[in-house]
Amino acid sequence: MTRQLALPLQSPPAPTLDNFVPGSNAELLARLRALAGGALDEAVLYLWGAPGSGRTHLLRACARAGVTLADDVHRLDEAGQQALFVAINGAREGRGTVLAAGDAPPAHLALREDLRSRLAWGLVYEVKPPTDEERALYLHGEAARRGLRLGEDVVAYLLTHARRDLSSLGALLEHLPVSLALVREALRARAP
Repeated sequence: MTRQLALPLQSPPAPTLDNFVPGSNAELLARLRALAGGALDEAVLYLWGAPGSGRTHLLRACARAGVTLADDVHRLDEAGQQALFVAINGAREGRGTVLAAGDAPPAHLALREDLRSRLAWGLVYEVKPPTDEERALYLHGEAARRGLRLGEDVVAYLLTHARRDLSSLGALLEHLPVSLALVREALRARAP
């Protein structure tokens, strides 16, 4: 009978601008730092990108900045759309800042026309997902932070067999065995 040893691993850190993997998003990150520091001149900032690109991480990282946040605007019902419309109008009149995110640029959202146009009034950024190199660096860094060392074969396997967004990859590290054979077995066991 094989015994498993429970290792004291650290939980993933809360989302911050410092632990976001910037990749091709350096300009966006600079704008969000300005927003968090109260130095952004624009009242409305809209982020869009594919699932797993980091939109929600960035919104959560800015939550303490005292801005109105709206994530997954493409899923808003009529009441949610009206509330966001009012918040954007208020921000444009000097009453706060709105940081919103969705899965498409404003013109392609299935929202009220007046809300789509208001989302486009401010800064609009596509959040680009990290490259495989950046994902590998993230995995190595997160593993080291948790006291683990990952071999290149384990990283390569994870990048080809697991969900590729950073939050899913980071969550795997919480339960990750340290050999490739065990990683394969763990992923097979988690498959639907």
